[in-house]
Amino acid sequence: MRAGPLRHRVELQSETQQSDGMGGGRKTWAMYGEAWAGINTPSGRTSTVAQQLQATVTVEITMRPRKDLKAGHRIRDKLTDTTYVVEAVLPDNALSMLRVLCSTLPDPMRKTP
Repeated sequence: MRAGPLRHRVELQSETQQSDGMGGGRKTWAMYGEAWAGINTPSGRTSTVAQQLQATVTVEITMRPRKDLKAGHRIRDKLTDTTYVVEAVLPDNALSMLRVLCSTLPDPMRKTP
């Protein structure tokens, strides 16, 4: 794979438990790596959830092969500060490239009209 299409610097994140000091904990996301990736947005959809319109953009991220990336992890584009949830990790037949299918993480700060 040529490096030209891999022009986005991304941060790879996995879920961790952070102790609250009282026997409980809370879910946090910790960075475990960085990579160069290509991000393509081939589709988007809207759906009604709890009488609110939710927009979900499905993206395809291409990157060099990694063994530590799994469904359920997150990928954050460092330039746009957009976070994607990994839905599937698909290696090609030659094991020279990964296709990572993702959906956007809803932005809780976005105001709905």
